[in-house]
Amino acid sequence: MRKIIVTTNITLDGVMQGMGGPNEDASGGFEFGGWSVPHADEVSGKAVKRYMDANAEYLLGRKTFEIFYSVWPQRADMWPQITEGTKYVFSNTLEKSDWKNTVFLNKLEDLKKLKNSNGVDIHVWGSSELIQLLLENDLVDELHLRIHPVILGEGKKLFKEGRIATELALTESEITEKGVILAYYNRTGEVRTGTYGA
Repeated sequence: MRKIIVTTNITLDGVMQGMGGPNEDASGGFEFGGWSVPHADEVSGKAVKRYMDANAEYLLGRKTFEIFYSVWPQRADMWPQITEGTKYVFSNTLEKSDWKNTVFLNKLEDLKKLKNSNGVDIHVWGSSELIQLLLENDLVDELHLRIHPVILGEGKKLFKEGRIATELALTESEITEKGVILAYYNRTGEVRTGTYGA
């Protein structure tokens, strides 16, 4: 069985849409594309490079795959792992790509089989809708979050409304000079409850 690790940038109110630039994802009339850029620094850059250099395969939603495909094949020297590693794309509309090492999945059962297979960790980048599906079906092992000191009040969120109840254990953390919290969580199981003073 492999680990599925979700890594993403979010705001304090949980928005993950369009973090990298104004043209990344303006769907729904989103006007804050590039909100994470002013908070980048050496520490956060090292954290991103840590993910990029990891021995991993990748699980991407269709929109994130298309964004990656528009950039990384032409910059393979900057991130060779994304080209050489296997990219699993969850999509009901795409079935093939000329980007090497790309495999298409379209059913929940495909995701479960992938997690239960042998191999290296699987990293999920972006892919907000795919993350909801993974969380709802207990397929996420770790969350690696870069939490930015920004509130947007709109946009696609890491956690949609609804019930995805789980507990997490913080395994590592760091705060950058620009106030970004780097937080690494392992999913531990069901939510416990109690009463103060009992």
